[in-house]
Amino acid sequence: MNKIVNPPTEADTLSKRGFAHVDTWIFDLDNTLYPHEAKLWPQVDERITLFLADFFGLDGLSSRALQKYYYGRYGTTLKGLMEEQGIDPQAFLDFAHQIDYSGLHPNPPLGEAIGRLPGRKLILTNGSRGHAEAVARKLGIRDHFEDVFDIADSGFVPKPEPPAYERFLDKHRVDPAAAAMFEDLAKNLIVPHALGMTTVLVLPKTADPFREAHEQAPIKAPYVEYMTTDLADFLARSLPG
Repeated sequence: MNKIVNPPTEADTLSKRGFAHVDTWIFDLDNTLYPHEAKLWPQVDERITLFLADFFGLDGLSSRALQKYYYGRYGTTLKGLMEEQGIDPQAFLDFAHQIDYSGLHPNPPLGEAIGRLPGRKLILTNGSRGHAEAVARKLGIRDHFEDVFDIADSGFVPKPEPPAYERFLDKHRVDPAAAAMFEDLAKNLIVPHALGMTTVLVLPKTADPFREAHEQAPIKAPYVEYMTTDLADFLARSLPG
């Protein structure tokens, strides 16, 4: 297995702010609450390609190229399809998330660590509520979360666009200055940090062959206060007091 090059060290990652002020813990879903070895996202990615192939009557390579175009221009393939084709977003989400969850297993250390966090816990995802619920149940952590805020709740505006976070904060009445955000994509931490959240970048322990290298590399930036390759251990060590 390929190891991540130059993983962050304790000295590199720990800021001085700490988490004693945090009363709301916000987690991204895919590749944040579970490792890429579960192979869920590659299935979703493939389903999106298949959706495009069927919708436009394209071959696989052309569908993949179009998918990359939509992702690059709009942030998600779904938003591109809504903007340019006016598709029914629910039909797309239902199709994209018809995947096999058998590679995902309960994670008792993660559940224990999340359960011990003081205050509220919420999931904020660009995916669907059904997908988030399925993942959380398989991991054995669903009961620890107050709610899921999905792409439909954001009006189908994806992270990292500011309105996605603003709608989340308004709906759940979250004070960003007393919140922590956990994400696997550094770009999705820019707005949370600007709003006053404590930010944590969750990196894979081993290189994910299904993602771009720059999307899973350690990064030093003002909007990334902490980095970790072990979410459960990080949470256990970061408890206030």
